[in-house]
Amino acid sequence: DGFSQLSAYERKRLKNITENAKFFASLKLHEVSARLQKIANKVQPHVTKRARPRKAEDEPVRRRSMRLQRAERPAPPRSRGSAAHTGKLPVSFQPQVPPGPVSMLPEDQKENSKVTEEFLAMWTRISEMKPDDAQKHSRDMERYAASLGSMTLHAGDVSKVVKARVCSMAIHPAESAVLVAAGDKLGHVGLWNVDCETEQATHVFIPHNYPVSCMHFSPANPAHLVSLSYDSLRCGDVTRAVFDEICRSEESFSSFDFLEENASTLIVGQWDGAVALVDVRTPGTSAELSANIDFKRTRTVHVHPVNKQYFLAAGALYVPHQPALCCALSAPFAPEKYLSLSFSPLLFFFQRHNNNTGRWLTRFRAIWDPKQEDCFVVGSMARPRQIEIYQDTGKLLHSFYNVDYLGSVCSINVVHPTRNILVGGNSSGRLHVF
Repeated sequence: DGFSQLSAYERKRLKNITENAKFFASLKLHEVSARLQKIANKVQPHVTKRARPRKAEDEPVRRRSMRLQRAERPAPPRSRGSAAHTGKLPVSFQPQVPPGPVSMLPEDQKENSKVTEEFLAMWTRISEMKPDDAQKHSRDMERYAASLGSMTLHAGDVSKVVKARVCSMAIHPAESAVLVAAGDKLGHVGLWNVDCETEQATHVFIPHNYPVSCMHFSPANPAHLVSLSYDSLRCGDVTRAVFDEICRSEESFSSFDFLEENASTLIVGQWDGAVALVDVRTPGTSAELSANIDFKRTRTVHVHPVNKQYFLAAGALYVPHQPALCCALSAPFAPEKYLSLSFSPLLFFFQRHNNNTGRWLTRFRAIWDPKQEDCFVVGSMARPRQIEIYQDTGKLLHSFYNVDYLGSVCSINVVHPTRNILVGGNSSGRLHVF
């Protein structure tokens, strides 16, 4: 009656609200709720606190193989000993060695020391001595085989010369001392005076930023050590204690060889398939000319030992279904023969040979023995670990092994031009001298 001013609809709505309120009050729901709460307080279930989930950054990183991830293996970057080469330097490795000359100081030294000076003086001294040319001629096979059997390996003939995987080696031609140089995948160049029995026998320099894929003592002046990395070609001159920069390029160098006995010109292979001519007498660090030889990649180049106007290149071609002959790893010359080595198990006259070094070992690089031009040296995957010498007929002539002091694969090997000395380098930076 107090709401006569309201419309009929609003009066009916208020009546419904009042009746609903009386109905819920009659149910006494507040009392039921209070009783249920009292029961719940008496019987309290044991509740285990849920562990807080870890954040993604707190989780340890689990290493999973590409096979378990069902993913294709990505092509490795063309850097520091990897197999893929695309012509561009990797972004992940920023250059540390600047362009231009680099002082010949060991990596752990900031200034000259007496030990370093004595080592450089020794290198200079033995470079002034000329080897006896009369001993360079090939011997008969029986005498040669006997000399191989007399070569041994002892505890003092093994040394870790560089930090990382050996990618190239060179041996000084002196007969009065044994000086070996090794280049690794980090751009380091290590020199080992094998005759020195003290801790100062090895000296490591850093003339490059990337793997040292090729290295030779100059045939005209062994006081010069020429080394090549992806982006630079340098000449280490011991008389001036400096690594001069001969040539620089972004095309990614792969190998080189001397075109003349005076070592004034060089032929340089490039990973983009071309070859370049470099003259060390001209100013600047650019090649004189380059030529496309229709290779996908040019891995090695070697100049004929007699007819210097000819060179041999080995690499990969754009030829489908023919990887065996197109992916040669090494092709040094004997005057009338050449030697090629590929991923397939074929080695010289189709002799079967296990060349599958895998991803973590430096690829095999076969070399001719300069003392016996019809025999060559190559690494081996056989056990016990060994270095093998073959005749050009494919016959295995000798295997160098020592179960006590040689327990790894020597992918890179070098032979002294006049003495019975063989040096093998492995993928941990260690050299073995037979």
